[in-house]
Amino acid sequence: MLEMRNISIDFPGVAALKNVNFHVEKGKIHALIGANGAGKSTLMKVLSGAYDHYRGDIYFHGKEAAIRSPKEAKQLGIQMVYQEVDTALIPYLTVGENIMLEKMIHGMGKKQLVNWKSLHRQAADILASLHVAISTHKRVDELTLAEKQMVLIARAISDQCKCLILDEPTAPLSQTETEELFRLIRLLKEKEVAVIFISHRLPELFAICEEITVMRNGELVMKEETSCTSPNDVITQMLGKTLDEQYPPHQASIGGTVLEVKGLSDAGIVKNLNIQVKKGEIVGIAGLVGAGKTEICQTLFGASPQTAGEMIVHGKKVNIASPSDAVRNGIVLVPEERRKGGMVVSESVTTNLTVSNMKRFSKFFSLIDFKKEKREAENMVQRLGIVTPSTETKVANLSGGNQQKVVIGKWLMGEADIYIFDEPTKGVDVGAKREIFGLITELAKQGKGVIYASSELADILGMTNRVYVVYDGEVVKEMETGSTNEAEILYYSTGGR
Repeated sequence: MLEMRNISIDFPGVAALKNVNFHVEKGKIHALIGANGAGKSTLMKVLSGAYDHYRGDIYFHGKEAAIRSPKEAKQLGIQMVYQEVDTALIPYLTVGENIMLEKMIHGMGKKQLVNWKSLHRQAADILASLHVAISTHKRVDELTLAEKQMVLIARAISDQCKCLILDEPTAPLSQTETEELFRLIRLLKEKEVAVIFISHRLPELFAICEEITVMRNGELVMKEETSCTSPNDVITQMLGKTLDEQYPPHQASIGGTVLEVKGLSDAGIVKNLNIQVKKGEIVGIAGLVGAGKTEICQTLFGASPQTAGEMIVHGKKVNIASPSDAVRNGIVLVPEERRKGGMVVSESVTTNLTVSNMKRFSKFFSLIDFKKEKREAENMVQRLGIVTPSTETKVANLSGGNQQKVVIGKWLMGEADIYIFDEPTKGVDVGAKREIFGLITELAKQGKGVIYASSELADILGMTNRVYVVYDGEVVKEMETGSTNEAEILYYSTGGR
């Protein structure tokens, strides 16, 4: 159905794609995978019309297709659901308006009245076909991350979709929601829709996809039936080498308590939180999607108002009413949604690395020592292995894994004692995950207190010393990681007592 021939594209200082040949048959579920920066998302942005300065040819049903804009791609039935959901939705519009947005813009003539009742009925029918129970009258900025993802998928299939591209679609979804998504994908397959599935979660790819294409350094290096290959083979092709042990060894030298939280609550989901973190310790916060892990992290960082309880840092009670209060008291957060809350995407790598530590580069109260700022940014890029053409490159142009390293790097420049990581490996490849795990382990070795919040139970078991299991905004169990397993954590995560 779809063929891309000799696709190449360049960005300043980077050849992102080099003569890539890629094709997909109708009614097939095709996995597209590669390390961060391999070019898979770039290739799909070419196909979906987001990039128009590529070289090469695209054929649709055997006919050459001129795809130089998203509108032209959508006219052919090519729809893409991007990984960063908040950049694709309009927060102040309703669910129904967001789902039917394309039809409102392109499907109506000038000066035509909107039949709001019909619009919401059509949107509700689409959501019902997905078995998603969200009111179409609810504003998008009131939704959870998982709900926003389902709204985007509903919008994509609201038109005559012939090729659906899903970029890390399961990253914000719970297991139940993921199973519903897979049900939908199989339904689309029966209707002969081609589905291109981008993900770093190999078990999912092998469960749902029939074919797999692997990219590395802007080139296609492997294409196989999933039944004819294995996860280890795919990882080797992705990285160009075999992967070392995923979780770095962590011989904990645990000291005194750096953070103690007593009876902490927020205005929403967090209830009566009691936790403590010691020097050199990695403490896990485990739970399913929507359990309250992110809200706990935000409350500890002052990004969500505290309504009760107290926080004690180094034995001294502190008042954390804002993120600036948290930073002053040595508490920093690497948030789950890095593009929304962790960096300024339109600014350079240098700016993002130094923006939280400007006092270090100031002289005479207001003047900035730009040479020192650039020098330290370059040192941090080298230390963390951030792949970028230069420190002046916009962060928006980096891969997800390298963006995450920038978000972590800005806090490494400061003097924090307590690091909070909320889903730090979300949307990054296995190689970048290993590097991020190494950074977190190194912080613990330096005597920092680390909070590691994740719904990936294997990562919780591989990285932490102790774990608090969260259900419905409340800690329901505390365990030593070495004496538990995934089944026990999952039992308490689902409300077991």
